[in-house]
Amino acid sequence: MPLKGIRPNIVQSIRAFRVPELQDAATRLGQHFLYANLSAAQSKQDILDMIAAQYTFPAHFGKNFDALYDCMTDMVHKSGPQPGFIVVLEQIPAHAKFDKEAREQLLDIFRDAADYWGDRKIPFRCFYSFL
Repeated sequence: MPLKGIRPNIVQSIRAFRVPELQDAATRLGQHFLYANLSAAQSKQDILDMIAAQYTFPAHFGKNFDALYDCMTDMVHKSGPQPGFIVVLEQIPAHAKFDKEAREQLLDIFRDAADYWGDRKIPFRCFYSFL
């Protein structure tokens, strides 16, 4: 059973998981797999640009944290029934231009999205790592 013992709506460190295993789990569970490698990001704007590009957000994406939340929740919800999500934010930068507060704000967006989908009984698991 893929992701046995992992709550269906959680944001947690990637720890022992490898990205290909998570992608395989998403495929086996019939869920969306969203992956963003953020290692080249230098700022909040870079983070938002990279997530938008790698998650293939629409061109009208507002490139702020509120718009990120909207894209991860309401916009997707309006597109029809959802099977679930496995989301990866790999190598979130940890430096002066993207400090601890900014990292927590980013992760809070995904925690809020996990709660949103949890309220709708749809699994949303987000795994992250820091650079």
